[in-house]
Amino acid sequence: MENENELRVTDRRRISIDPDGTEHVNAEAERPNLKPTYVEELEARTKAAEKQVQEVQARFDQLRQQLQRETDETRQRLNRSADERAAGDKAKFISTLLPVMDNLNRAIDAASEGGTREAILEGVRGIAASFQSALTSAGVEPIASVGEEFNPELHEAVDTEETGSDMDGKVIEEYSRGFRMGDRLLRPARVKVGRASEQARQATEQ
Repeated sequence: MENENELRVTDRRRISIDPDGTEHVNAEAERPNLKPTYVEELEARTKAAEKQVQEVQARFDQLRQQLQRETDETRQRLNRSADERAAGDKAKFISTLLPVMDNLNRAIDAASEGGTREAILEGVRGIAASFQSALTSAGVEPIASVGEEFNPELHEAVDTEETGSDMDGKVIEEYSRGFRMGDRLLRPARVKVGRASEQARQATEQ
């Protein structure tokens, strides 16, 4: 009867015997997996997501490098095109100056050969006309001055002169011509500006 009340214990440990007869107990062989299945699935999904992120990042880096190369190549092409266009414009402008040099050489030859004053003057006029034509072809325009209202953005007043009220604040003389190219001022015109006397102003106001 006493044997029937004894607690039976089943030892599920695996025992391995070496060739020399030594016994080894493998306690981990029957260790149960304590990690739930859903945790393993989450870990697997996380690893898969991390791998996908790495692949996307690698593809993004590849596309970025490709875009950078294409941008650099486009910039280089634009720079070359701009340089070629600038060189072409410079050559075109220089070609318009060649007639100026021709007329200047003719004026020098006329003066050296004892030409008349009128012939020399005519040669100088031809030089001025050729040079003005070259400036016009380059888009350079002279600034209107005499008779115009004084404009500090276009004119540089170097002198004033008392005038009637009709010329008050207007340019009455030009010392050197001003030029502009489109909206860009190349050089202001140096001018004399009319200034009406106090009496003339009062007479106009009355």
